[in-house]
Amino acid sequence: MKILAFVFLGLGFVFLALFCKERVKAFSPKAVIFKSLASAAFMGIAISALFASVAGTSNTLGFFVIFGLLFGLFGDIWLDLKWVYQQDNKIWTFAGFYVFAVQHVLIIIGLFLNFIIERGSKFIIVSIIMILVGVAAGALNVLFLEKPMKLNYGDYKKVSGFYGGILISMPLLLGALAIMTNFHYAAIDFMFFGEIFFLISDLILSGTYFGEGKDRPVDVITNHTTYYIGQFLIALSLLFI
Repeated sequence: MKILAFVFLGLGFVFLALFCKERVKAFSPKAVIFKSLASAAFMGIAISALFASVAGTSNTLGFFVIFGLLFGLFGDIWLDLKWVYQQDNKIWTFAGFYVFAVQHVLIIIGLFLNFIIERGSKFIIVSIIMILVGVAAGALNVLFLEKPMKLNYGDYKKVSGFYGGILISMPLLLGALAIMTNFHYAAIDFMFFGEIFFLISDLILSGTYFGEGKDRPVDVITNHTTYYIGQFLIALSLLFI
């Protein structure tokens, strides 16, 4: 099963390349198909990795990560449908925000149920602090950095603050957990670096959605490449559950 996880990883990069090639040319159903296949690949990685995990058994965290990635797959499809069915742009965009938020929330729940609580009050307190700091940072970003960053959130200001808070919480939480375990727990380390790439991707995407002149081919390619590297790393983390 471990080999199968890396087969899916290879396929994921192939479909990512095909998607980027199609996406820089035009918004099309063909691009949505390639993106859906790339996202299906990280689901394949996650499921294969969980069954091949070093513990040899599945657990709560693994299942929460897989269900979180499933919501990520929905988000990938829905956010690209906004370009294909532009008359329903707002519906698809809001749906994308919420399902990606659900992905992160599910992983946080899994971490608490299967990793944080069993390590005692110190881990619980630090984790809660990191989440609160992330939520505050997301809200402050929308309130005070919109104009300096030359963005216009428009109707998406509230949902951007909500989602941004959850998004920023993830690398803060996982980074704290990695430091507290001296980077000896590979699953947490993989998730941490995966969330760093995820955050970089969404920073680029915010410029594409809410800025001007930031939908160049280089923006499209870097946005999606960092995103899929992030999701692939999160999926591969299940090898070490």
